[in-house]
Amino acid sequence: MGTSREAVRPSSPMSAMNLVCLSLWLLFCPLAFAKTRYFNFTIQNTDVTRLCHTKSTVLVNGEFPGPTSYVREGDKVVVNVTNLVSYNATIHWHGVRQLLSAWADGPAYVTQCPIQTNQSYVHRFQVLGQRGTLFWHAHISWLRATVYGAFIILPKNKTPFPFTVSRPHKELPPLLLGEWWNANVEDIIAQALATGGNYNISDALTINGQPGDFYNCSSAETVVYNVSAGHTYMLRIINAAVNFQMFFAIANHSLTVVEADAEYTQDLTTDMLVLAPGQTTNVLFTTNHSGGDQFYIAASVFSPPNISLVPFPQTPTTAILRYGGVNSSAPTSLVLPTFPLANDSSLLVNLTKSLKGKNFTEGFYYSDVPQTVDVDLFHTIGYALQPCPPNATCLGPNTTIFRSSINNITYVSPSDFSILQAYYDHVSANYTTDFPDVPLFQYNYTAVDPVNKSALPGTRVRVLPFNSTVQVVYQDTATLLFESHPMHLHGQSFYVVGTGNGTYNPATDPLNFNLINPPARNTIAVYPGGWAAVRFRAINPGVWFVHCHFDIHQSWGMDMAFITQNGVGSSQTLPPPPSDLPRC
Repeated sequence: MGTSREAVRPSSPMSAMNLVCLSLWLLFCPLAFAKTRYFNFTIQNTDVTRLCHTKSTVLVNGEFPGPTSYVREGDKVVVNVTNLVSYNATIHWHGVRQLLSAWADGPAYVTQCPIQTNQSYVHRFQVLGQRGTLFWHAHISWLRATVYGAFIILPKNKTPFPFTVSRPHKELPPLLLGEWWNANVEDIIAQALATGGNYNISDALTINGQPGDFYNCSSAETVVYNVSAGHTYMLRIINAAVNFQMFFAIANHSLTVVEADAEYTQDLTTDMLVLAPGQTTNVLFTTNHSGGDQFYIAASVFSPPNISLVPFPQTPTTAILRYGGVNSSAPTSLVLPTFPLANDSSLLVNLTKSLKGKNFTEGFYYSDVPQTVDVDLFHTIGYALQPCPPNATCLGPNTTIFRSSINNITYVSPSDFSILQAYYDHVSANYTTDFPDVPLFQYNYTAVDPVNKSALPGTRVRVLPFNSTVQVVYQDTATLLFESHPMHLHGQSFYVVGTGNGTYNPATDPLNFNLINPPARNTIAVYPGGWAAVRFRAINPGVWFVHCHFDIHQSWGMDMAFITQNGVGSSQTLPPPPSDLPRC
């Protein structure tokens, strides 16, 4: 990207009044304030070679990872997506708020029917009150294993970064964490769902599509980041992995977090990060070593302790940070970061508790953290087991079927309408509005593995009145095992007002909530055996998917949806669907 970019004030989840003001301002402001950015995405099969193996792979524009899309805050975005593969496909703009543009959000059968083979769909939306690092990815089955890319919202021109440390000398290319399977990922998930058992884990972790030096047939293509000594650099990090959280570090370099999920944060300096799938982080680091030095940039899996139930790749993925200069012709030997044990959750807990949002008190981007709550929800998240059908062979524990759930409801995707289309057309046949506010089965969630591990299948949603303040407490459970679940909300960010270990206590835990400067995020990694409390204001009409960002858990049913009702007037009402909206 070259020289550093100038930034604008950060955003936070907006109030209803701010949304109205912003909508009116955009309506009457001069057109010169925003541009329209056009992109063409062609989903196609392309041969890719990794780990001594070549396979036909579903990619966008033949690139792996897919193309990085750069826009500016306030821009209108038009993306023509054409599907040339045999699978149905969709594209989701992860973290983009989609204010009054829910039709462009992208999750299959939630906001749209998928794009069928040889069909196209044009996503149209405007980037309002956001700047920072996000990404786009497929949002149907497991296609996002290879269909993903960075989505960078640059700030408005001539507005400085709000960093308290020095302005970065240069911005490095985005770094995307991922996974690679030698087999066809659609076959992987199809087999897991057909047998009810676990899935075959990925063959490699990747950085920008490359496994790195510790994998066979890979070192020649290891990604290299070239730097010069004595400067501060900014690096945008995206965890686009399918099923794993990762530790991330640059050997012998400290990282200062300045943004998370496209929300500016107070500076947080650390030697190592933990990123869940769906999370993004911008860091600054200083190159305080000598010319010719080189260091591994590396990521390794953070996972729960039961490797028999949740196996994971054991080998870290690597890139190289290479210093230029006097001695660059004779580089030193590489240094690898020292990672914690894969099941060590202390770094996740410490970083989550230490991260704070930046306080801004003016402009369209200011909003108070909700101090009161209109809709109070308690959502348990975890595994579930279903009985094996008669005359079938099931490979889950004790010949059962693996599933997962929220509040003991296993999500079942519709197939005849998207939920948004059905809601807009007043067709209620493919969903119900009775998603429970509390779990159907109540017990000591973190003390015992319950005897009843079942969950009820259904397509249930929770309706939210426009402008209501919502609190959701996500509670991990001991069903089968503890696990850190990255819970993602479509359509807007939320404030992470509290986290903790063990079972949430509604009488005492809220006394310690941070209602002053909590971080705003779109994905929160709930502690294994713990809880996270988030708050947001429902100001964006539409249907908004909520799910664990481990795709295996999403496939097993750890999903639900909110319907945010319309408010008053056109600035608070979802517009009609576009004419080219795909049909089921």
